[in-house]
Amino acid sequence: MRATLESIEKNQAAIHVEVEEEKVAKALQRAYHIVVKKVTIPGFRKGKTPRPILEARLGKEVLYEEALEILLAEAYEEAIKETAVEPINKPEIDVVQLEEGKPFIFDAKVEVLPEVKLGEYKGVSAVVPEVKVGDDEVENQLHLLQQRNARLVDAGDKPVDDGDVAVIELETKIGGSIEPRLTMPDQFVEVGAARFIPGMDAHLLGMKAAEEKEFSMNLPSVFEYEDLEGKEADFKVKVIAVKQKEYPQLDDDFAKEISEYSTLAEFKEYLRNKMEETGHINAKRIFKERVVSKVVDGVDVEIPQTLFDQQLEEETNRFVQRLAMQKLTLDDYKKMSNKDTEGLRQDLEERARFAVKTRLALGAVAKAEGIKVAPEELDKEIDDLAAQYNVEAEKIRANLQGGGQLAALEESLLFEKVQDFLAENAVALTEEPALENGESQEESSVAEGAAPDAADDAAAEDAAGDEAVGAPEAEDTRLPDQPDQGEGQTAE
Repeated sequence: MRATLESIEKNQAAIHVEVEEEKVAKALQRAYHIVVKKVTIPGFRKGKTPRPILEARLGKEVLYEEALEILLAEAYEEAIKETAVEPINKPEIDVVQLEEGKPFIFDAKVEVLPEVKLGEYKGVSAVVPEVKVGDDEVENQLHLLQQRNARLVDAGDKPVDDGDVAVIELETKIGGSIEPRLTMPDQFVEVGAARFIPGMDAHLLGMKAAEEKEFSMNLPSVFEYEDLEGKEADFKVKVIAVKQKEYPQLDDDFAKEISEYSTLAEFKEYLRNKMEETGHINAKRIFKERVVSKVVDGVDVEIPQTLFDQQLEEETNRFVQRLAMQKLTLDDYKKMSNKDTEGLRQDLEERARFAVKTRLALGAVAKAEGIKVAPEELDKEIDDLAAQYNVEAEKIRANLQGGGQLAALEESLLFEKVQDFLAENAVALTEEPALENGESQEESSVAEGAAPDAADDAAAEDAAGDEAVGAPEAEDTRLPDQPDQGEGQTAE
């Protein structure tokens, strides 16, 4: 087979392909064996009709159609390898010649990855957040553990108040019929937490054990059972008991009970060390994100519309999933973020644009530096996934291949290696050098279009000034540009 790259203009590659007549003959024979098993010709058993008779009855075009699929699948894949182009969508195929005894000739037009002009990518400087865990942070962590280890004690005749746990007998009717999912003999409701039925807590305030109450309310839009959202429900509640949380004393006995340490002082030191360890991990992650952001900022590339559209769809789907996970509607988000539909669209487009540019930049660095994923590295990742999900590695591999995700996994590993390379070859700064206009380099990088996710992290750190990166970090469930609670306003 011979493939010739005829031209590349505006990321459109034209490839001319010629396949030897011997392969055409083999493809037609394979096509015959496929077709003959599907049809029945009078006078012959199914699958036993001789080829000349099959062609006479059905026409050679039937075999050519089947052979074309066989030839194209193999020839196009070989042509891509031979010409070393990197397609980003399906090709447009123009069949020039397909005849028995002659070469199969076709032209393929396909959109390919654009040229990426890298700027400086080795020796990039970025600030490493300082890791410092203060006594107050250790105390906060200790108090969280104290709250988690609280036990419930009977409050007797005490009225229900915020923070109490009301044990209730509940009957719920919707449209006059009992709703079994919301009818139960002993439901524990932590008042003020809004974990059971948001809005019900207010009706329980002030009630005492053995007291009963009936009330009606519309079920909230943020609710476990979507089919009940917005419907009016009639509740009949009886308080069986009122319970309070009793917190353990923060002393040596507490340390012994929840850890392997014999004194509270030793346990505090352990907490401090763990928080510092987590802080260093987070600082390293933030530093790497800042380095990558600067490298991407320095790249000159025209983003293909195809890749942008694909990424925008991914970002939109991810956004919708995050809303669903947090039981939020689009209107809820708009109110929280103070954005309209146009503002949301711009946020998602910015994320998509930066994600594509990052992917192209990391791919270009990988080529420039010869960074690749070794087969054993991919095998190890699959083994790790198999262990995580308790599934055989070969089954994981087969599922990835079947779903077309194996290449995506390999690309993900490649980009991790590239990001590690960039961080290892970057200059770590402990403070930000000032520019002539008084703006820091880090602020300039973010302002010029850093990735929204990375910028959120960087800006949160910058807004905190010299505050430490110490406390263990929870999973980021914020939506695009949702303000951090208690961390100051993040930069867009």
